[in-house]
Amino acid sequence: MQKALIGILACAGSLWAAGSSREEAEKRLNEASATLSEIMSAPDKGIPQDLLDRAKCAVIVPGVKKGAFIVGASFGKGFVTCRGNNDRGWSAPAAIRMEGGSFGFQIGGSETDVVMLVMNERGADRLMQDKFTVGGEGEVAAGPVGRTASAQTDAKMSAEMLSWSRSRGVFAGIALKGATMRPDREENEAMYGKPLGTKEVIDGHMTPTAAAGRLLSTLGGTSPREKR
Repeated sequence: MQKALIGILACAGSLWAAGSSREEAEKRLNEASATLSEIMSAPDKGIPQDLLDRAKCAVIVPGVKKGAFIVGASFGKGFVTCRGNNDRGWSAPAAIRMEGGSFGFQIGGSETDVVMLVMNERGADRLMQDKFTVGGEGEVAAGPVGRTASAQTDAKMSAEMLSWSRSRGVFAGIALKGATMRPDREENEAMYGKPLGTKEVIDGHMTPTAAAGRLLSTLGGTSPREKR
């Protein structure tokens, strides 16, 4: 049984490591943009405006999937973008892989959209690492829901990261724990022509693709700090 499980994991890992095409990357960027746009267009159920205005980075992972072959396994591909210094605006998005953790599947459905806001420089620095475990090295709290809501507790105010999930139309804050995030170098290569890590994309002043531009426009359109 153990050998069979190892074999399944090895096969899954091989498929996971397969290279991405530009078309696949653009499709995922469009999905991430649509996910964020739908969440932010719901005044009573969206992410509080003041939190988005203060965020250093945003992570959007559309359609995190629950593995059918291993109980509790989950995985997804998404993007992270961060604000630059000197009002440079949101960076070109870096592709990431998210694995494991509790993504709120208990609210129904086999796929869940995950959105995270990184609220300070320390949290942003953690995202730049080659491997980062949410709730391990960093402090994360369930994000409040409602565009006019605010972080009501000291835990939320001091958290490095705030996280939300949406499944079958239900949007809620979740205390995301145990998920690991890694750079998706294959997808970054499909978008930017080089197998870049997260920090290299975020700090490298890369030119966003057309689909990435739509995602950044969605962030900019909901954040007064980015208006000029």
